[in-house]
Amino acid sequence: MIIKHRASDESFAKVEKALSCLGSQHVYLTAAKHDRITADTQAVTHAAFLSMGKAWHANAQFPWEIDRYVGGIENVKINLTLRIYSQKWHVYAGLAILNPYAKEQIRQYAQSVTDLFKLMLGGHREELERRIKKAGAAVFGTQLWDSDLLLKDEVLDRFSLGKKPERPTPNNHLSLLAMVDCWSSLGIVPYDHMICSTPLFRLWLGVTEYLFRKPALLDDVIRIAIEDNTFRSDDLEFTFAARGWSDCVTFGDFESYRDRFQSTQKFFEPRFADATRVGNEMMETILENTQRN
Repeated sequence: MIIKHRASDESFAKVEKALSCLGSQHVYLTAAKHDRITADTQAVTHAAFLSMGKAWHANAQFPWEIDRYVGGIENVKINLTLRIYSQKWHVYAGLAILNPYAKEQIRQYAQSVTDLFKLMLGGHREELERRIKKAGAAVFGTQLWDSDLLLKDEVLDRFSLGKKPERPTPNNHLSLLAMVDCWSSLGIVPYDHMICSTPLFRLWLGVTEYLFRKPALLDDVIRIAIEDNTFRSDDLEFTFAARGWSDCVTFGDFESYRDRFQSTQKFFEPRFADATRVGNEMMETILENTQRN
């Protein structure tokens, strides 16, 4: 990407010429467009994983040691959450707090998490199903699908920090449902910016698509959300976490962001080496399957 922002035509031409030797395709953006794309492909993705880590920390859980968090989609959630928390806090704080588009999106994600969780608690199955499927139609309904899913069970199951149980516990996947609801509420089509997307974003989109392209699985997730209380305490802490990160970003509070990040980072630190090794293998393998022609 090349962005001409407060630069002379002469300086811009020099940069173009210098970059031309790389033989790469040049994508020209305005600064505002760049901020919007960055928010679309990074801000909410990071907020979701940060909220998962904070929720597990609040419940004093190492998720790879709990049967209900091992296998399939859960492997992606765990590995990418640990991958983020093994990095420097200021990278994610800057991307979120200094980008006005990111603030809006993170705020909406927290609101989507809250709204869906309230519907689950209240047992409002019809309203929950109607809202989820309407959001799914808005986000995925216009896509011309390939014959196969971007991510498959046999690929997802290969990368785990724990032993997969014989009968995995069904999950309501509040984090994924809220992501699609957020995209729908803001009119975001996540496929529009694939050329500028990060590996984290492509993986997150892949697992979200995995859920919404399997009608039977999505219906079961909605049923679990209403009828099964197994993940209720986890979902409660996840909702608190999403709102907490949103408040930090809305108020531009770098100090609180750092404290929240580093306290959870310290909690997971003993497993970063294993998570980095497994995560790197997972990223390399799965990204081969998430590249669109």
